Amino acid sequence: MRIATYNVEWFNELFDRRGRILDDDEWSSRYQVTRAQQLGALGIVFTAVDPDVILVVEAPDENARRKTAAMLESFAEYFGLRQRRALVGYANDTQQEIALMYDPDVLRARHDPRGGEGQSPRFDQSLRIDLDIDATLDTVTFSKPPLEVELETREGRLLRLIGVHIKSKAPRGANSPDAENRVAIENRRKQLAQCIWLRQRVDEHLDAGDSLIVLGDFNDGPGLDEYERLFGRSGLEIVLGHSGPPRRQMHDPHARLHRGHATMAAPASARFYDPENKQYFSAMLDYIMVSPDLCAAEPKWRIWHPFDDPTCYRTPELREALLQASDHFPVSMEISL
Repeated sequence: MRIATYNVEWFNELFDRRGRILDDDEWSSRYQVTRAQQLGALGIVFTAVDPDVILVVEAPDENARRKTAAMLESFAEYFGLRQRRALVGYANDTQQEIALMYDPDVLRARHDPRGGEGQSPRFDQSLRIDLDIDATLDTVTFSKPPLEVELETREGRLLRLIGVHIKSKAPRGANSPDAENRVAIENRRKQLAQCIWLRQRVDEHLDAGDSLIVLGDFNDGPGLDEYERLFGRSGLEIVLGHSGPPRRQMHDPHARLHRGHATMAAPASARFYDPENKQYFSAMLDYIMVSPDLCAAEPKWRIWHPFDDPTCYRTPELREALLQASDHFPVSMEISL
C-alpha cells in the first residue's frame, strides 16, 4: 500500500465560488503560474505518485456554497485518478482544509474523531495547558483541527490515521526585530502545545494497541530554528516520543537530525523563495510517522523532490510539474500490510 501526504499551495483558488474547477489562463495564486498550468501540474503529480490514500493539506475550503470532498472528487474525475473518494473532518475558518483522498477499491475510510470521556480533548475543542510556566493555564485550540480517520483494507486490517497541519512558527505581522522575536516565541509555544496535545492522542492509540499513522505538514523539524534551544526540543520530537522507550516511539527516517558530514545535504519536502536575498531555500516539513508495529513491516519512504529524487529529476514533465503545482512536494510511504 502506498500512503502519501501533499500540501497543495492555493488549491482553494483552483475552484470557483460554486466549487467548479477553474481550468483557464488566468493567473493562479502561485507566482507566474496560470490556473491551467497549476491544475495540469497537479494532475501530473497525483498521477505519478499514484497513492492508495493521500492526505491533502490545504485542501479547498468547505463552506455553505461548496464542499471540500465534492471538489476533490471532481478533481479526481477530471484527471481520471483512482483516488476518487474524499472525506474531510472538522471544517475550519482558514480556507485550508485537511482532507483525505483514497481508492475505494483498496480500502474503506471514515472520519472517526476521538477524545473526551477520560481521554485528551477532541481536536475541535480546547486544551488547557501552562505555556509559559507562570502557574496559569492557557487555552489552546487548533485553527486546523487534525483529521482522524479509521482505514480498513480489503483484508480487514484496521489502521488509525491522523492528518495534521500544525501551526506555523513564522512571525507574521511583526514590524520590528523585537516584535518578530516576541511573536516567534509566542507561536513556538502554541506550536509545542498543539504537538503535546497530538502526542496525548498518540499515546492513547499506542495504549490501545492500534496501528497508527500520523502524517502531514508539521511546520517543524529537529534543528530547524534557533528557538529549539530555548525550548529544549522540537514539536516534531514531542510527537515522535523521541525520549521514550522504543515501543512508545513513532518513526519517520526524515525526522532525525542529519548525523553525516556537516556539508551533506539534508532531506527537504518544501522549497520557498526568499525575496530579500533573491534565492530559494529548502526545509523538511512534511512527514509520515508510523507506530512500532508498522515500522516492523520495513516501510519505504520517498520524497518526490524535483531535484533530489533521481527519477523526478530525469523526468522533465514531472520535474516541472512538481515546481508548478506547489511549494511543497509529496512524501509517500510504501508498506506491506
